[in-house]
Amino acid sequence: MKAMVDGVWRTDVLPMPAYRAAAERWRFRDWVSADGSSDYRAASGRYHLYVSYACPFAHRTLLGRALLGLEEAISISVLDPDWGGPTGWVFGAPPAATPDHVNGLASLPEVYRKASPHFTGRVTVPALWDRDRATIVNNESAEILRMLETEFRAFADPRIELYSEALRAEIEEINAFVGPRVNGGVYRAGFAPTQEAYDAAVIDLFAALDALEEHLGSRDFLVGERLTEADLRLFPTLVRFDVAYYGALRCNLKRLVDYPRLHAYTRRIWALPKVAETVRLDHVKRHYWDDHEMINRRIVPIGPKVEFDDIPVAQAA
Repeated sequence: MKAMVDGVWRTDVLPMPAYRAAAERWRFRDWVSADGSSDYRAASGRYHLYVSYACPFAHRTLLGRALLGLEEAISISVLDPDWGGPTGWVFGAPPAATPDHVNGLASLPEVYRKASPHFTGRVTVPALWDRDRATIVNNESAEILRMLETEFRAFADPRIELYSEALRAEIEEINAFVGPRVNGGVYRAGFAPTQEAYDAAVIDLFAALDALEEHLGSRDFLVGERLTEADLRLFPTLVRFDVAYYGALRCNLKRLVDYPRLHAYTRRIWALPKVAETVRLDHVKRHYWDDHEMINRRIVPIGPKVEFDDIPVAQAA
C-alpha cells in the first residue's frame, strides 16, 4: 500500500505489525482549545484544512465548517480526487483541485513530511494545519469536527449548534452505531481480503441501514428535531452510496433509493443551506473508480438481487 516510512514516501508498504506499531506512534491527535489550555489556541486565520471532496471523512469537516459559518476563520486546500498515481494525494488547479495555499507544496505526503520529517503512516485527509507552529494538529476527522463545534464557537454562527449539551448522550450513542457499521462498514466490505469477510461485512452493513430506516420512521433527523453532529457523520456516506459504494465497493444488496426514509433524509439534508456546495459527486466518482490498491477484484459481489419469477414469459408465436 501507499504510505510513509520514516519520512520516505513508498508505494510498496506491507501492513505488518512493526509498521502498524510505528504508524500508531506517529498519529496527529493534538487538540485546539478555545481557552488556551492546549498548545493550540483557537483563532481566526491560524488554521487550515487539507481536504478532498471525494473523501467522506473530509466531507464531515467541510460540512461543519460551512454550516457553522467558519469559512473565513479556517481556510482550505483541496486535493485532486485521482488518488491512484504513485504520489497519492496531489494538489492541482481548479476546478479539480487547488494549490497548497499555505505551504506551496505539490502533494500531501510533502505536507506530512514537513509536519514530521520522520513520519510513518498513511497520508490521509482531512488534516488540520497550524500556521503558527507549521505542523499538523490533527488528522482524525471526528475530532476535527468536534473542535469546530466546540472550540471555535467564538467565530461561528451563534444560531447553529450541532453538539448541544442536552443531546450529547444520544448523539454519542448514534455515532457509536453509525461509525463502525455504516461509515466503516462500506470499507470493510470494499476492502475485504476474502470472500467470507466480504459477505459478513455486506450483511452487517445492510442490517445497519435497515435499522436506520426504521429509526427514521418517526423523525426527520437522527437525534432530536434538528440537524446535529450525528447527521454530519452519516450524510457523507449516504450521499456517496449509489454513485460509489454500490458499484466500486460492491455494497450492492440495495441502493439508497431503495430505502424510502433514508433517501428522503439524505435529500432533506442536501436541501439545507450550504450543504450542496460541499458535495462534489464528480470528485467522488473519479476517486472511487480510480486504481484502489486495497480492493480485491477477485471477490464476487453479493448483489444486486435479481428476480425473474414475477416477470411474464412471452408466449411463443
